[in-house]
Amino acid sequence: MATHKSAKKRIRTSERRRVINQQAESRIKTSVKKVLATTNKEEAEKLYKAAVSVLDKGTTKGLIKKNTASRQKSSITRHLNKLQSAK
Repeated sequence: MATHKSAKKRIRTSERRRVINQQAESRIKTSVKKVLATTNKEEAEKLYKAAVSVLDKGTTKGLIKKNTASRQKSSITRHLNKLQSAK
């Protein structure tokens, strides 16, 4: 256990950040899964915009790497394009 005042503060702040990061990562995963799960074109477009926004925010905040976000955006874009070409 930490004995210095600054070390105790570091434990508190890192725990708060850990929880916030977990929530943000979960939000990213959920938004991508929602897009991939939908089969309705109009609904998928709305979810797609939200998912891209969440991915970009996660990238700028350093939660996920740039290439990971790019790969996930590519994946949901392919899914959206399949829905458009099928209809």
